[in-house]
Amino acid sequence: MQDSGRQVGLEARNLHAWRGDRHVIRGLSLQVTPGHCLHLAGPNGVGKTTLIRILAGLIRPEDGSVHWQGEAVARDPDAFHADTAFLGHDNALKADLSPVENLAFWSTLAGRPVAAVTVTLEAFGLQACLGLPTRVLSAGQKRRVALARVALSGADLWLLDEPFTNLDTSGIRLVEAQLGRHLSAGGMAVVAAHQPVSPGQGEVRRMDLS
Repeated sequence: MQDSGRQVGLEARNLHAWRGDRHVIRGLSLQVTPGHCLHLAGPNGVGKTTLIRILAGLIRPEDGSVHWQGEAVARDPDAFHADTAFLGHDNALKADLSPVENLAFWSTLAGRPVAAVTVTLEAFGLQACLGLPTRVLSAGQKRRVALARVALSGADLWLLDEPFTNLDTSGIRLVEAQLGRHLSAGGMAVVAAHQPVSPGQGEVRRMDLS
C-alpha cells in the first residue's frame, strides 16, 4: 500500500465514450485519493461498466485521459496495471482447479506470497470448500473466490464491477469488511454497484451516472 498521506491517486479528465450510437459518457472527470472509494451508481445502461473498463485501461475513451499518480496511464500502462486489481462480471476462475489452486496460480503470476492464500479464502468464509473443484461451488462462492483474488493482489487500486452479484447478506458484509481494511491502509477503490457500498472504514463518495 502507498502512504495515505499522498493525495495523488486516480484521475480521469474530460472522458467521452460511445457505445454503439449512444454517447454514454460525456465530459466526465473524477478523482480518487488514498483512503477513498468512489461508488458508481445508476440504472443499467448508463455507462458504469464502460467507465470502469476505461479506468482499468481495457478500452480507450473517444476523448479524455486517465492518470495514475499524476502520470498519464497511456505512457506506462504496465506500471499502472501492476498497481491495479480489476474484477469484472466474469470471475476469471479455472473450473477444474480448487479455490486454493486458483489463487495460488494468480499469486504466483503477480509475484505475491502464496502462503496468504488459505487465510484470505477463509476470511471470505470459504473454509468448507478450499479443496473442492471450483465448478461445484455456488455462484456466490465463486464470486467470493474472485474477490479474495483482489484482496490478495496487494494492489493500491481496486476496480470492481458489480462485486456483490450473487452474494447473500453475509457475503456482502465480508466483502465490505475487506474493502474497509483496504481503504484504512491507504488503498483506493472504484465500485460499480446498484446497492449501497458501506465498508465502515475510509470514505465513500457516490457518483450517480444517470
